[in-house]
Amino acid sequence: MKANVRKRLFVVICAAFALLLAALLVTGLAENTAAAQADTVVAAAAADEAQASDAAPLAETQAPSDAQTSAETDSTGSKALAAGIAIGLAAAAGAIGMGIAIAKTSEAIARQPEAEGKIRSTLMLGLVFIETAIIYALIVAILVIFVL
Repeated sequence: MKANVRKRLFVVICAAFALLLAALLVTGLAENTAAAQADTVVAAAAADEAQASDAAPLAETQAPSDAQTSAETDSTGSKALAAGIAIGLAAAAGAIGMGIAIAKTSEAIARQPEAEGKIRSTLMLGLVFIETAIIYALIVAILVIFVL
């Protein structure tokens, strides 16, 4: 493969990782915002509970407020959105890289048919690396949804 093709493949792979990191940043910011909202809701609920305990000492415990539940739902939704964007962009960037690699490999084989074996093995190795980057993006997106 020519150096120009390698540069393009490297750029595509780097772009996929950059998009993945950007999605993680968006998720982190959304999670911090949701956590701040949840803290505000919890503080307001504690103040309401303190007032209610002064008025009625035998009051029953209540379920979590709707605001707290919606803050958790918003956080999960933003995580899912960020993960979807990350894996979508990583897959798109990987597909572009694979398309460029296959096109350049076809041109190289047409120019030098005797080097077909070496060109094809280099192509397969490059495609494996691109696909690995996409799988890493998928794994990180899944971790963002379920772990963070």
